[in-house]
Amino acid sequence: MLTITKLDMAKAYPEYYKATQKPQLVNFEPYHYLTCQGKCAPEDTYFLEAIEAMYPLVYNIKFLSKSQDLDFVVPKMEAFWWVEGNLPYDETSREEWHWKILFRMPDFVCKSEFEQVVAKLKSEGKWNSQFDIVFEEIHEGLSVQILHIGSYEEEQASLDTLYQFIQREGFEISGKHHEIYLSDPRKTETGKLKTILRYAVK
Repeated sequence: MLTITKLDMAKAYPEYYKATQKPQLVNFEPYHYLTCQGKCAPEDTYFLEAIEAMYPLVYNIKFLSKSQDLDFVVPKMEAFWWVEGNLPYDETSREEWHWKILFRMPDFVCKSEFEQVVAKLKSEGKWNSQFDIVFEEIHEGLSVQILHIGSYEEEQASLDTLYQFIQREGFEISGKHHEIYLSDPRKTETGKLKTILRYAVK
């Protein structure tokens, strides 16, 4: 019996999914993602429902790939966060925070698979049309990152270390605040949550 090798991107791409508590300079190729964009506080029901709407799509793409002998482990959730206007991030109302949820896709998943699964979910009445989920390519390129351990609300010390590194090395931030959630907050103590904090730089 033929055994299908299951791609675990966290293991296959350690430069993308691993970081240390010391700032690092990294460089990334363009990758494909499933994304969903919106604006609200992270504790808002709309944000949580957007995440819930994406998982059936991710899993159905996984099942479709597996049927073609190309299985993969469901990747870690990621998100871009940013604000618009003149106020700094920490002085802007959380309801004004913009976000884009990301799930990186394996190289063998193309837009055609995405469209096939969307059509399937729509035909089964399992597609939540209030969320605009798309398949897109994102290229962050040269970036700096750091591993934050602890609450999402207590990232500032890690970010300050990252900002100091960016300034000291002569870079400027050119991308959005990027978080990769290595831990499942439903199963992990708040103080042990692991999150990669990343910015594209120039």
